[in-house]
Amino acid sequence: MKQHPARRAGAPVATLAILSLIVVAVLAAAVVSMRSKPTADDPTSTRRTLTVYCAAGIKGPIAEAAAAYTDEYGAHVEIQYAGSGTLLSQIEINPTGDLYIAADDSYIALAREKGLAAEAIPLATLTPVLAVRAGNPRRITSLDDLTTGDVAFAMANPDAAAIGKITRAALTDAGRWTAINDACSVFKPTVNDAANDVVLGAVDAAIVWDATVAQTEGLEAVHLPLFDSIKRTIEVTVLRASRNPTTALRFARYLSARDRGGPRFDNLGYGTIDRDLWAERPELLLYAGSMFNQAIEDTVNAFETREGVEVTRVYNGCGILVAQMKAGGRPDAYFSCDQSFMDNIAERFSSPRRVSENPMVIVVPEGNPKSIHTLDDLARDGLRVGLAHPEKSALGHLTQRLLEHEAALDALTASGNWVVDAPQGDFLVNQLQTGGLDAAIVYISNASSATKPLDIIEIKSDFAIARQPYAVARDTDHAHTMRRLLDAILTSESRSRFEDLGLVWVADQSQRTASGGDW
Repeated sequence: MKQHPARRAGAPVATLAILSLIVVAVLAAAVVSMRSKPTADDPTSTRRTLTVYCAAGIKGPIAEAAAAYTDEYGAHVEIQYAGSGTLLSQIEINPTGDLYIAADDSYIALAREKGLAAEAIPLATLTPVLAVRAGNPRRITSLDDLTTGDVAFAMANPDAAAIGKITRAALTDAGRWTAINDACSVFKPTVNDAANDVVLGAVDAAIVWDATVAQTEGLEAVHLPLFDSIKRTIEVTVLRASRNPTTALRFARYLSARDRGGPRFDNLGYGTIDRDLWAERPELLLYAGSMFNQAIEDTVNAFETREGVEVTRVYNGCGILVAQMKAGGRPDAYFSCDQSFMDNIAERFSSPRRVSENPMVIVVPEGNPKSIHTLDDLARDGLRVGLAHPEKSALGHLTQRLLEHEAALDALTASGNWVVDAPQGDFLVNQLQTGGLDAAIVYISNASSATKPLDIIEIKSDFAIARQPYAVARDTDHAHTMRRLLDAILTSESRSRFEDLGLVWVADQSQRTASGGDW
């Protein structure tokens, strides 16, 4: 038999043991070293390379913020600058990279329509102006001055740069595009190229962004009434091709934060917007009615992972939640059981968005043995009726309001049939299924969770519907983040969870959110 080399030399067992320990130590050190470095599978890492496609007109604040982010977190940010349209075409042809920053949010909307982009965060605003050399030596003050034949001026290519696209649209609407287009001396690929032509004296003027003039020495801005009413929003969006979406979102939040990237935009002449406060891992507080627990819990869990945030959820009866808020509770957002509860604290929240509805119904045992068909029937002799508690639950509050409006409350109370005050509709359904009740008023979502067959009787009244809005707190430091949580709740996957629970989806009837979804 062939002898092991170590044995041939007569190596003592102790030597082998020492060698083994050395090998183990080296391997352990290698493992520690590998663990100390971020890997592609670590979604919370800030130290990986991000690829960013950025509109050329936004280079100043983005470059500054990226350098600061690198210094603070050790990340590496590679940025490619070009016109917004040029970059979008490039992304469409070769869908790679992590973030896309456009000088006009219409490009972000288009990227989302094409399935190239996901979350979007606003950064600042821009307004078109006419750039001339300092002192305005040619005395250019209007669009008419550009068409006299003796003024050379530049514009950015409408098919490549956001400023060109906006200029063409505004001039077309005003009936001025053909004349201005014919008189234009040169079309440049980016807004910066157009501005530089004025600085170099190649042209007398150029249509550029107000912030471009503010950042370019030797230029001054001529404001034109046609352009002054135009404000375009700069947005950053996470590309669906990104392999590091959590890291990308963290950098996007950094760019937009009021105490990180935001001031860099303000200082360089961009229009100011409301911004979130920076936190590497924001801690958020969501108040939501108890009925939403099953509907949104999976969505919130996924949101936490993708965004790199922590969301504390407080599920409870909406009467209790409202009382907590009036006593000093300050959630970042509130998902209310019904609009009436939101109305009680409306001054604390921005405009609410209705997401779903939950009709109230009468439930009876299968076959409806007591022949109950209306609210008035609940007051007939000998019935056992269950209602939710009017102070402990939203369902109870809405039930009482319904009975009062339909003039059925007094008769039911006088009949003595009201035998159960339950904190939740599910409790009433259980009581009905075990034979303790002949009828109960519950949400249809409660009835949908029954383990035994029940008959459901529709209540034909506008007051028999819980209308459920979501709203972001006015005083939150993370308004944009909480709006993105709403966007997550509004996805088709989330909608399926609502509908599986018997809730009626109404969110598609509202308008677009600031972050790109519905609001």
